[in-house]
Amino acid sequence: MKRGGGIHTVPAAKGSGWWNKEDGQVLSRHRLKREAVAAGREIARALEVEHSIHRVDGRISEKNSYGNDPCPPKDGR
Repeated sequence: MKRGGGIHTVPAAKGSGWWNKEDGQVLSRHRLKREAVAAGREIARALEVEHSIHRVDGRISEKNSYGNDPCPPKDGR
């Protein structure tokens, strides 16, 4: 996956609400952040990509990977 790819849950560009985007394309729109996060997680799991959750100021608050991780974490074994 390219850097910055995957599903991004972001504040709506205009008005209120939250969007789930992939490569700049809006995949879903939601009134509440928790609804957008849940939908974004399901999309990311289905596509086996990373899910990034952004704060209102645009910074990423949380990231989760759901497969195809080019640098998997080492578990100490």
